[in-house]
Formats: sequence, structure tokens, C-alpha cells
Amino acid sequence: MAKQTDLHREQALEYHAGGRPGKIEVVPTKEAKTQRDLSLAYSPGVAEPCKEIAANREDVYKYTAKGNLVAVITNGTAVLGLGDIGPEASKPVMEGKGVLFKIFADIDVFDIEIDEKDPEKFVQIVKSLGPTFGGINLEDIKAPECFYIEQQLREQMNIPVMHDDQHGTAIISSAALLNALELQKKKIEKVRFVVNGAGAAALACVQLYIALGAKYSNFILFDKDGVIHQKRTDLGDIQRKFAVEKSDWTLDKAMKDADVFLGLSVGNVVSTDMIKSMAKNPIVFAMANPDPEISYELATSVRKDIIMATGRSDYPNMVNNVLGFPYIFRGALDVRALQINEPMKLAAVKALANLAKSPVPDIVNMAYNQQNMAFGPEYIIPKPLDPRLLATVAPAVAQAAMDSGVAQKIITNTEAYQLELNKRLGLDNQLMRVISNKARKDPKRLLFAEADNQKILKAASILYDEGTAYPILLGDPIKINKIAEENNIDLSDIPIIDPRSDEQEAKREFYGQLFFKKRQRKGVNHYESMKMMKDRNHFGCMMVETGDADAMLSGLTKNYAEAIRPALQIIGTEEGVKKIAGMYLLLTKKGPLFLADTTVNFNPTAEELADITQMVAKEVRNFNLTPRIALLSYSNFGSSDSPEARLVADATRLLKQRNPSLIVDGEMQGSMAFNKEILRDNYPFSDLVDQDVNVLIFPSLTSGNVAYNLLKEVGGADAIGPILLGLKKPVHVLQLGSTVRNIINMATVAVMDAQLKCRMDTDAAVQKSTWWKRLKKRKK
Repeated sequence: MAKQTDLHREQALEYHAGGRPGKIEVVPTKEAKTQRDLSLAYSPGVAEPCKEIAANREDVYKYTAKGNLVAVITNGTAVLGLGDIGPEASKPVMEGKGVLFKIFADIDVFDIEIDEKDPEKFVQIVKSLGPTFGGINLEDIKAPECFYIEQQLREQMNIPVMHDDQHGTAIISSAALLNALELQKKKIEKVRFVVNGAGAAALACVQLYIALGAKYSNFILFDKDGVIHQKRTDLGDIQRKFAVEKSDWTLDKAMKDADVFLGLSVGNVVSTDMIKSMAKNPIVFAMANPDPEISYELATSVRKDIIMATGRSDYPNMVNNVLGFPYIFRGALDVRALQINEPMKLAAVKALANLAKSPVPDIVNMAYNQQNMAFGPEYIIPKPLDPRLLATVAPAVAQAAMDSGVAQKIITNTEAYQLELNKRLGLDNQLMRVISNKARKDPKRLLFAEADNQKILKAASILYDEGTAYPILLGDPIKINKIAEENNIDLSDIPIIDPRSDEQEAKREFYGQLFFKKRQRKGVNHYESMKMMKDRNHFGCMMVETGDADAMLSGLTKNYAEAIRPALQIIGTEEGVKKIAGMYLLLTKKGPLFLADTTVNFNPTAEELADITQMVAKEVRNFNLTPRIALLSYSNFGSSDSPEARLVADATRLLKQRNPSLIVDGEMQGSMAFNKEILRDNYPFSDLVDQDVNVLIFPSLTSGNVAYNLLKEVGGADAIGPILLGLKKPVHVLQLGSTVRNIINMATVAVMDAQLKCRMDTDAAVQKSTWWKRLKKRKK
């Protein structure tokens, strides 16, 4: 356990310290390369917007970043579960909050850590920052000071202020509560609530429940000192509203016939007997982290009529603040709201509740490895990776701000606003989060053929800890364990197989016989077949072929041809595939781009180019995306009659004949594929007019390989690949010099590929079940 804790600590520290320290940076939004640029960005040109703002203060939103800038502010007095650790120590958390604002709602953030515990002084410091920011997110400030600070800032400032620790949990749990009550056929004004925990989040929750129709008289609250009753002298104003008359209430007694339990306290304080004593069709929100007040398994084992939510991602109905704060601030900023008021919070609650009732997009089902998630006891709130959240919650919040009179800017076209919101991030840009989540829902046995490598071992350990894959390491155990020990890598419970060892003699014999049958008339004799099984690539491919493993990664230290050859000889191609191909997935600011062929076919014919395109299109659909394909050349739709241009045009014609519904066109220049206006004006007949191209097919290996490397090295795109297309079973090849991050990304793709291609036999299911139990034990 100590070793595991040390490993996680080392990984977290390395993540934050690696490269440029921290998690955020400032990037200019205007060109600043020439002397003219600089003279406009600063002196003398900058004086002009200054004069405009001085004449009309509201122009600060026109000429500066204020309208999209939120301050995440703390004094470090209640950081995570660490308590009062000070402002400097809270900075990584505040930077992390800034990252969430950016990736989920495209909101820019400065994190500000203030060395001040006096509430009044803290208020004055934050108030003085008002001219800089469009909104204030208060974070990790201890109770009861946090109540006073937020109240004063809301009254004294004319920009949105929200303490997310309070209201985020309240908004998300309220949405879950409304849906749970509907499913359980109960009315909020009639149900009895038991609340364990009376801190900032719990009090914000119960106040919002009151706003939704709950009655004060139907609540019994507990804190660490027992029941909140009227004779206590240590209660705040909000707590007094919920205080009961009698002081002899216990949690056990209160739970009898209760309809709703809300836990924001500590783990394992609710027993199965308490759950059994609750009213018919109970609702239990056990949100203590990391251990809920009662585990999901225990609660659901004693009550089949229960609806339960937790704060954990490994159970249904996770109450996660990221469902709220990015979108609430997005809506508030976009109408320049003076505050985040009760109607705006209630609008967010109802938008989230209603979204859970609408059909779930395929990309969300894919992310959580579900066939068809639907509104019901195990789906009462949307999932954090639902791409509809931004365009659903933000407009609802903005509309509530306008209706309640706190908006300074009016949005007249809601549809155009929703379209603008989706364009901010690009709906496809959640791809890796979706894939990673899908992999963790059904992890597969993943072979690493070159396990005597520090980067491979580190990646394997991380993949196992995260539950993405069940790694199997090929190589000399002594050498592998030595590398692991020297680099403080935990390999406990991860199997190591040495194909050359005496222990594997029977397997080598078995695999060798199978290989000989496959290759006996293709220049391989019996002796060579047996000898080849000592090679890790051959042995590993045989493990995948026979079902002893689900997928394999190789190639980190071998040339590409050597890594691919065993897979072709042993596993072979899918039915109908004449030649395999190599594809890269590039994660760019415009969204994911799939490039092919980048690694296998040197100079494909028109027919081969069409085949490659069809394989890529199939793979892109496996990522739950619609392929929109540009076949590239130096020519635009016949502008050149050269053989090279005609080849691409011929491939395009073949594709349209084979699959008329495929969104594809060519030949065209690379820039044309991304310039919608020029394409529309000059080639209005193209199938790609007004389409967002996400697949680029190159006429030769040289052009494809050069393009992906330039995009990666100069364009700053994150490259995942090469992804091999056309093999019967998942074998993928790492690029030379892959980082740990590259390896993890490729492993995630390999697991997803295995989920699509591999059927699990009984032995494999038992093995995976055993590994899963070991992993849970290791994490504990």
C-alpha cells in the first residue's frame, strides 16, 4: 500500500513539474510578430481602446478579455480534504479548476491565492479585483466564513460571484433529486429528508431544495456534534431555520420512514438496517468521498426499490460539480449578468434534469460502454462527458438572467447562440476523454512485447492502476523487475511472461505447430517455426491469435517492418482486405483529424487508395464520429491533368460508386479542405461544402508521413498512432521514441479496438475477474 501511494505521489508530482511547471499559461489572441503588431498591442496603439473605455466603461467588454475571464479565488483554508494548508499549497487545485473551466466551457481563468483569513479584509481584496474579471469563482474557503464572504461580494460587486463548493453540489444534486422523485412517484413538498453533514455544501443543498418546494419542517440535519436542534448555541442563521425541537434524535432513529437521505459527511456511517428502515421507494444520495456514507453495493443489496447517487465515477448517478460551474458561468458571462441569482441556479437545475430525460447520444453511450442509456434509476443526471451540456445549461442560465432582470446584454437568437457554443469547443474535441472512459468500462488483456523498457513499464503500471487495461509483459522477469525497482514502478499483480523460459516450452511448442501450419508452404520449415516462438513479437501475436491475450503493442525499439511482419503472418487481414494501412489520429485545436496512409503503402493505386479510405471511414465510425473525407493532391478538381492528380480523382470516383452516402470529395489541396468560404464560392458542387473535414487521405506514403510529422512537431497537435487498419485482431505498432503519454494513448485505442474485435471465452473472463479483484485490493 505504501509503495502504491508513493507511486501515485510520484506520478502526480511529475505531471505538475514536467515541462513548463503548472497546468496553465497565457496565450496571445492577436498577432504579435511584427513591429506594427507590437505598436498596436501596446504603445502607442493601445491608447485608443483606453480612451474609448474611459469615455464608456462598458466598452471594456468590447476591447479586452474581461467578458470571458473568471477569477478562481481562495485563501487555502479548506482545500480538498487537506484542510487549512495555506494559499501557496492551494495553487495546484486552483490551476486545475481553471483547466476545467477552459476545456468544458472555453472560459479563461486566472487563479488568485490570497494570504488573508480575515473575512472582511478578504472581501475588500476580492472586491477591488472587479474591474479585471467578468466573474468570480470562490473556492476552498472554510465555513462559516465562506457564507459571509460570498454574501458580501454578491451584494457589493456587479459581476457574477459563486462559491462552487456550496452551490455546485446543490445544483447537481437538486437536478438528481427532481428526477429521482419523479421516478419514485413522490412530491418534494411531502417527502421527509435526513441530512448528515451541515457544512457549506449541505446547507446550500437544503436551501435549494426549499426553493424547489421542500418544507423546513420535513428536514432533520446532523453534524459532527449530533442533531441540529433549537437549544444548541453554536448554530448559524441558516442552520437555525432547520433546527428541530427535540435533542434526542439519532441518525438511526431519524432514518426510519425517511424518504430521502443526503450525505455530505464521512464514509460508512449509514448501516444496511438504516436503509431497510426507510420509507418505500427511498432516495439515497451518499456523497462523501472517497468512501460514501454507505456503499452502492450494500445499499442496493438490501433495497431493490432504492435510487442512489454518489460522488464516485465507478457507480451510476455521480453528482459531479463539473456538470454545473463551467456552464453556469458561461451563461452568466454571455449576458454580462450582474450576479448569479436563485432563478439562474434553478434554471441550471431544471436544464440538467430535463437533459437526463432526452435520448442519450451515441458518443455518450460509447464513452460509458453502454448500449442505450435511458432515463431511469441508474441514469437520473447527465454524464460529465455529454457534449450537449454546454449548449443546454448555458442558454438556460442566460435566459433566466434575462428574465430576472440581471442581464446587461440580451441574446435574441437562442439557436444561433447554441450553435456558437458548440463551435467554441468543437463537439469532437472530447474524443480522448470518451475513448479513455470507454476503455475503462471494459478493460482488455493487453500485451507489451518490449517490456524491458522503463517507459513501457511505467505506462503499463498507470494503465493497470486506472483500470484501462490488464497488461501482460513479455520479457526476462529479472531484467524487467530490476528496471521497475530502479524506477520505483509498481508491477505487483501484473504478469510477466518470458517466451524463452523453460516454463513456456509447452506454449512455444503449441504456438510453433500452429505457426508452421500457417506458413509451411510459404518458405518456413518446422525448425524455424519453433525457433521463432522465442521471439517476443511472434509469441505475442500467437497469444492474441489464440485468445490468450486480447491485443498487443510493439515497435518501440524495432523498425516498423519487423514489428508488422509477425502480425501479418500470424493474425492476417480482415475478410475483404487486400492490404493493411496505417492511420494517425491527431488531436488539433479544430478537433480530431484522421490521416492515412502514413506508415504502410508507398504509392497506392487508385483502387488501393479507395480501399484505404474505406478502412479509415470504418475506423472513424468506430470512434463514433461521422467521417468527412478529403482526398488530397496539389490539384483542385481537375485543375491539373497530371497522372498523380488523376489517380486521386479516380479514387474519389470509385468511392462515390461504392458508397454514395459517404461524405467524400477530391482531388483537392489541403488548404481547400479547411477553407469553407473559398470552397463554397469556387466549387459549390463539392460534397464537402459547409462540412467540417476530419479525414485526410494522402496520395502517397511520403506526403502522408511528412504531413503528420509537421502537424505534430510544428503545429503542436497531439499524435496518436500509428493505428493499423485491416488486421483481424488488434495489434498496433508504437512509433520510435514514444513517450509514456503516447504509449498510454495507443494502449487506450488498442483496448477499444479489442472491445470491437475480440470475443471473451470463459477462461479469459475468469482471468479478468481475478485481475479486477486484485486491482481493487491494490487500490485500497
